[in-house]
Amino acid sequence: MQERNAWVDYAKAIGIILVVYGHVARGVFNAGLPMDEDSYLLIDSIIYTFHMPLFFFLSGLFFYDSLMKRGTGGLIINKVDTVAYPFVVWSLLQGSIEVLLSNYTNGDLSFGKVFSLLWEPRAQFWFLYALFLVFVVCSFVYARVDRRYFLPILLVFAALYVFKQDLDIGNFSRFVFGNAVFFALGIWFNEIRSYFLARYVPLTLVFGALFVAGQYLFHVTFGLNWEVGGVPVLTLATVSILFMVSLSMWLGQVRIEWLLFIGASSMTIYLMHILAGSGARVILKSFLGVDSIPVHLLAGTVIGLLAPLLAQVIIKRYNLYFLLTTPKALSATGLQSRRTAAS
Repeated sequence: MQERNAWVDYAKAIGIILVVYGHVARGVFNAGLPMDEDSYLLIDSIIYTFHMPLFFFLSGLFFYDSLMKRGTGGLIINKVDTVAYPFVVWSLLQGSIEVLLSNYTNGDLSFGKVFSLLWEPRAQFWFLYALFLVFVVCSFVYARVDRRYFLPILLVFAALYVFKQDLDIGNFSRFVFGNAVFFALGIWFNEIRSYFLARYVPLTLVFGALFVAGQYLFHVTFGLNWEVGGVPVLTLATVSILFMVSLSMWLGQVRIEWLLFIGASSMTIYLMHILAGSGARVILKSFLGVDSIPVHLLAGTVIGLLAPLLAQVIIKRYNLYFLLTTPKALSATGLQSRRTAAS
């Protein structure tokens, strides 16, 4: 018997491992190391068709219950503390480190670009920026709707995704219309979650076959890549997400402690993995003279996962929680509570 939501941590673990590997591989390729371009581009596109949509999906799973509990304003304020705060802190921290170490990295980042984060998020932090916007939009959209409207809302967001280029109104359309559909898919999935939990084995086989066939047709037969967007990518991402969900539910029958820990720590890993993975590449290439692609990919991915986990232990041990969550003195949630108590 699997724990109620163990499969969610398994799905997060699969997703964050793909995130770390994808960024490590991109760093290795951009560094000019002898990497087979065709293989790199194929694997990169397969990963990017679904790994970030998977995280938007997972973020949507518990959204509605939280909205009903906190209300629109309360939920948005909570996301200021848990999403917007780490976005700002780590955008500034990572960006500053990248500027100072630019002589050893692939980039030519300036402090001007670092401080433009509020209108031009960079690196992996675009996800937190987009996620916060999606939370805000969906908090208003779902505030007064009944569950029977979940599917129609999902279809509206799907249409906005497909036609987002024709509705281009700047970063808002790019970040919200490009990702809200997967968030809405997570919200609606609760309506069929019990069906998946009861049939995860055959569904894993079915969606696994569709995943392989879909990725082959998309990349090999039609020669497309994840950047084309539209109906093909939306379909492929949805099939891939449902495969990851059913597979994670199957994994939920057993306890793989290290994988569960990675999943539960996915936010910490996401915030820090670029620094860790890039650092591993720089040390291997510039100081040790290692050009082996397998060594770079393996070492970069492992260090990109383990270094943030070690940092998380240090943060807890020395009470440095301000690096991950808003201090009580600055907490938007705390401010709201104090105002409520005062009134």
